[in-house]
Amino acid sequence: MTDTLVLHEFSESGNCYKVRLAAAMVGKPLDRREYDITKGETRTPDFLATVSREGRIPVLQVGDRFIPESNAASYYVADGSNLIPTDPFDHADMLRWMFWEQYSHEPNIATLRFWMRWLGPDNLSDLQRLQMPAKRQAGNAALKLMDEHLSRQEWFVGGSISLADVCLFAYTHVAGDAEFDLERYPNVVKWIERVKGDPRYIAMDS
Repeated sequence: MTDTLVLHEFSESGNCYKVRLAAAMVGKPLDRREYDITKGETRTPDFLATVSREGRIPVLQVGDRFIPESNAASYYVADGSNLIPTDPFDHADMLRWMFWEQYSHEPNIATLRFWMRWLGPDNLSDLQRLQMPAKRQAGNAALKLMDEHLSRQEWFVGGSISLADVCLFAYTHVAGDAEFDLERYPNVVKWIERVKGDPRYIAMDS
């Protein structure tokens, strides 16, 4: 019997979206549980006791077991599908891009998106304001590296879409919410359109 997959999420989060997009790409159904992180719904005693002691989402629930961390959850969903390269080098390279996304991409682009879209520039702390220039510089550096890589090939790994593309797409395609100018990165823009052109693609707000 196959365990039901339940995604505990905030649907406007790119980290949550990447799990949904991976599931759509491989045709796996997900039950969804929505939490409003702006209202502290992932910090309640019940959530901390039953879903995640860290009070963070997404969390993928597999039967009575739980997988936190967006890229780990996405990997679980995509395992065994054509999103996972079979060539050992390509498989490792896919993981490299997924690790890079969480270390060099998401902490800058996603953080600025949250600060600007949900907190609002007028509500930022002094520390957040001080961090903004460095995060913007690092975010643009990440987009530039992606653009240079995509000048040589259509997908991040091998000759077809992989989980690396799914994980990088989630926050890249909404980077404009954080006032990143994607037009500076034409190869990234073309890649975004290729991902959207996949017949299995679902939008973030679907």
